[in-house]
Amino acid sequence: MTTKAKRAAIYLRVSTDDQTTENQRQTLTEVAARRGWTVVASYEDQGISGAKGRDKRPGFDRMLKDASRRRFDVLAVWSIDRLGRSTASVATALDDLEAAGVAIYADKEGVDASTAHGRAMLEMASVFAELERSMIVERVKAGMARAKAQGRHVGRPKTDKDTVAAIRLMLAGGKGIISTAKAIGVGVGTVHRIAQAMKAAA
Repeated sequence: MTTKAKRAAIYLRVSTDDQTTENQRQTLTEVAARRGWTVVASYEDQGISGAKGRDKRPGFDRMLKDASRRRFDVLAVWSIDRLGRSTASVATALDDLEAAGVAIYADKEGVDASTAHGRAMLEMASVFAELERSMIVERVKAGMARAKAQGRHVGRPKTDKDTVAAIRLMLAGGKGIISTAKAIGVGVGTVHRIAQAMKAAA
């Protein structure tokens, strides 16, 4: 008798437009193939912080709704912090998925939460991830305060007028954000901000 392959879903998230989810997708697709899972759905939140609530993360919200409809058996994420930036939000997501009968697999931690031990390990990993983020934030704040005290500029470097004009021209001519960024040699986030400003002014 053949065992029915598990239906897997993949959830991908990056915090900024400059980042890409492709590495996460490739890793999780390979994991699914090794484990004999059939990937039936992929959910993505591009340029959205995990600190934001479910209502501000459309891919995450859709994934949880589909989980409650029993559309997949296991959810694969690259790291537990893809589910949320705080222990409380991760625990809530784990509760929702467990109630739907969905097992969680987090590749970075190498743990799945289909057992009580696995869930405890994932929750512990989220606690340490939150602590590490807090320490990084404190170090960044201290560094910015030190730079300010020394009279140095703090924050994102300004894009010069000529570059902005060139970006606007390309966008107005129908070029996409990524192709414009590549052509001019700036970050995707920079072009995205200018595109948003153009849209607001239209």
